[in-house]
Amino acid sequence: MPIPLITKGVTEGLSSIPYSYTVLRVVPWLLLVAVLKYYFGGARNSSERLMHSKVVMITGGTSGIGASVVQELASRGAQIILLTQHSQSDIFLVEYIEDLRRTTGNQLIYAEQVDLSSLHSVRTFATKWIDNVPPRRLDTLILCANTTAPSASKRKATGDGIDEEWQVNYLSNFHLLSILSPALRVQPPHRDVRVILTTCSSYIGAKLDFSQIDGPPPPLSHALSTSKPKSSRLATRTTAKAQKRTPKPFKSLFGLSKLSLMIFANSFQKHLNAFKRPDGQPPSTRVILVDPGFARTPGTRRWMTGGSLWGLLVYLVTWPVWWLVLKSPQQGAQSILYAVMEARFGRGSGGWMIKECREVDLARAEIMDDGVGKQLWELSEKQIELREKEGAVKRALAKKEQEQKNAPAAAPAPAQGSKSTAKEQTPGSRRSRKGNNNNK
Repeated sequence: MPIPLITKGVTEGLSSIPYSYTVLRVVPWLLLVAVLKYYFGGARNSSERLMHSKVVMITGGTSGIGASVVQELASRGAQIILLTQHSQSDIFLVEYIEDLRRTTGNQLIYAEQVDLSSLHSVRTFATKWIDNVPPRRLDTLILCANTTAPSASKRKATGDGIDEEWQVNYLSNFHLLSILSPALRVQPPHRDVRVILTTCSSYIGAKLDFSQIDGPPPPLSHALSTSKPKSSRLATRTTAKAQKRTPKPFKSLFGLSKLSLMIFANSFQKHLNAFKRPDGQPPSTRVILVDPGFARTPGTRRWMTGGSLWGLLVYLVTWPVWWLVLKSPQQGAQSILYAVMEARFGRGSGGWMIKECREVDLARAEIMDDGVGKQLWELSEKQIELREKEGAVKRALAKKEQEQKNAPAAAPAPAQGSKSTAKEQTPGSRRSRKGNNNNK
């Protein structure tokens, strides 16, 4: 069909072909859009790795880029452990896992409840994991869960009284890896273990100022060290001070949380490398940073729309622009898949930065600064320690209050009459006969 048309256009002129001039005007624009779409789509992963029998633990694997990573790894036969804030009985999670098993043909997909906005939830899961004997196998740990507040909304604090962006994007990842560190160290030396942390280009312009963080107040530790009040007095004082502390109106901590995560990644790799194995072998765990780029994920849409209906309307009207310049979740997952599968990352000292499926240099010198890393590590440990103490006191108070509420309901109702504690005498009973004999 095209050849006769071209022949006719050459011999008789373009005017002999219907709509020829319209097509010639439209085709260049379509080609331009296709080229731009291919360019903004980023690089494609060309590496492959045998994933059968590999155990992959991932956060943020139920939506966005994380869901695409799970789909790709599960289709290659990897055993997937989803760390999600939903309980295992949640209908959404059950259907999601069933759909994954059906589409990938992989039945080794499970879920564990880990709420990154709760330090207690992170500790509960991590301690349960490392308490297993013998140590569980773990080949890859992908931490790609993050949150960002809508651009027009106020700051939000978690149940621990910490800024949500700071805790979910950085502090909970620090908490999880700190506890799982022994489980990573004891993996056999021949096993290729990779810890992949996702970051964002916003770390480049972030201001490294830890005073922005809603840091831990000293009253609890001060009270424990200077005096020994009664438990009720300590609980009352702690609760009152926790109620007085409100999240400060800071600017977005998203960039600072990503920068802090990168600083911690460098420190954590050195922490793993410093461990001397009993067998004398080098460490088998390598930390890799990945920048997946900007993608049309639910978090991105939530930030762009400002969490409002008007913002959503504007986003829908301008959607063709975002479709062109932003990656799809599948395209955003390519750099993470490259970090998981590229063979050369299975050896060496770790600490690489991956963007567009290639290794790139770090844009901030503070990431490799040992002094900054030590300061951040100590600040994070102190913040977690004090907030977990406060959380333990709150849970104890709530448990005691619940027990007090249930106590009256569980107690038996007193019998009616003046002698409520005496057992009612029945005719012919021993007590009744004894009473009659005494009367005689």
